[in-house]
Amino acid sequence: MSLLLTAKTCLRLSLGAANLALAVFLLVGAAFAGEQYVDREGRAVSGFDVVSYHTAETPQMGLADISAEYNGAVWHFASEANREAFLANPQRYIPAYDGHCAWAASRGYKARTDPQAYRIVDGVLYLNYDAGIQRRWERDIDGFITQADANWPELEAEPAASPPRGWFQ
Repeated sequence: MSLLLTAKTCLRLSLGAANLALAVFLLVGAAFAGEQYVDREGRAVSGFDVVSYHTAETPQMGLADISAEYNGAVWHFASEANREAFLANPQRYIPAYDGHCAWAASRGYKARTDPQAYRIVDGVLYLNYDAGIQRRWERDIDGFITQADANWPELEAEPAASPPRGWFQ
């Protein structure tokens, strides 16, 4: 009988330690998450539906009454189904570099983005400052992503880029 009690006690302690480790991991991960780039109204991707970048021919503008909060920003969606898909797996849909310009991140700084200057690469949404920067970025997408990924750990903790007045709003 005592062997059974000892096994149950060990199991409870193991599960408790695993739950504690998971909670610490989630809290530490949240503490190191960067600020999402948002427009002056607090909308991620200027109110465009991030799920639609992956599912529609062109990105769709989201609706204010179909929204969700994630990473300190309000995300708008064109449909309830898109909101549910996002909430089930936000990491699949959020843009790289907290919505900052992919080319700028490769150069070592954060910059605002134009939601219509984008590319999906290997299932990841990358946004750029504007169409001109996007053309520059497209000359060596893999190289710029590699450099931005290398720069991002230091950049992520910096404040989000400020949106300009009246841009994409």
